[in-house]
Amino acid sequence: MPGVRYVAGIDSPQLTQAAFESLRREQDYRAREGHKGPMPAAVYAAISGGGDNGAFAAGLLNAWTETGTRPVFKLVTGISTGALIAPFAFLGPKYDATLKEVYTTISPKDVMKPRSFLGGVLSDGMADNAPLLRLTRKSVTEDLLKEIAAEYAKGRMLLVATADLDARRGIIWDMGKIASYGGPNALDLFVRVMVASASIPGGFPPMMIDVEVDGKHYQEMHVDGGIVAQVFAYPAVIRVKEDAASVGVSRERKLFVIRNARLDTEWAQVERSTMSIAARAVSSLIHSQGIGDLYRIYATAQRDGVDFNLGFIPASFNAPHKEEFDNEYMRALYDTGYQMALKGYPWVKAPPGFTLPSAAAAAK
Repeated sequence: MPGVRYVAGIDSPQLTQAAFESLRREQDYRAREGHKGPMPAAVYAAISGGGDNGAFAAGLLNAWTETGTRPVFKLVTGISTGALIAPFAFLGPKYDATLKEVYTTISPKDVMKPRSFLGGVLSDGMADNAPLLRLTRKSVTEDLLKEIAAEYAKGRMLLVATADLDARRGIIWDMGKIASYGGPNALDLFVRVMVASASIPGGFPPMMIDVEVDGKHYQEMHVDGGIVAQVFAYPAVIRVKEDAASVGVSRERKLFVIRNARLDTEWAQVERSTMSIAARAVSSLIHSQGIGDLYRIYATAQRDGVDFNLGFIPASFNAPHKEEFDNEYMRALYDTGYQMALKGYPWVKAPPGFTLPSAAAAAK
């Protein structure tokens, strides 16, 4: 399937071209439907990684639908657990029940099968993610791909990021274009990309994806996109305002970033043991990386005149987390996201620690 993925930092011209093509498809669709006048606002959603913390986004999206204010997203992006959510968020309220079921009823056995310590060390992951692959195949069907392809034809975009471990580069997959090819091969690739983006290196086996380069067939090792970014909206090389203006399009743009994590620094006493120290260090690295991603996205949005909105797990949330994919924890977190959004989610207008200029200062 040619043209369905872009290597971050290398395939920038191709990704920019894909953005232009999506705009043309949108214009063609509006013309066919008889829509006239200015282009409607383009609303983007970026859904981050976070493992079972994805329950927060699931709850937020469900309640957002109930308020009657949830927009149709022009672009949806996802990484890791965000990649598992993104296709359903892209298709809208029809799949809210699916998101709720997945993030409030599953347990560890539905996601992974633990291996023995020795088996994990000598294999390609400490747990087998075959249950997650089965769960994803059950939810992602050919009919769902047809729905995504139909929205792709209207000019909407669905992007998911994985990490090519061999190349040490992020890969952005055009999931709408994959869906537009249709058939069993497209379905298999679509599912494998979703699961690859959520395959934590060392924890889960990597997902091997078949590729063809210059007529030769290879297998690439793809893992959790979170090793290159916790969240992404669109590459900075795409100047959405300037690029659209170059073809005579002017429109309002809004970006909603859902960070499936707390942004405050949670204190915890670390045991003086190798595993505890290493685990705390890695979680601290992920926390800092996620905040850095938010600053990068914010800077790009400011440059392009995109209205930035950030949602994240509140510091007040402190439900016990007994294990990964702890059902009670996920239900509590789902309810937190749901209740916050039902009241009108208090979107934050800048990354943590960034002080917005006051109206008086901005007027000077």
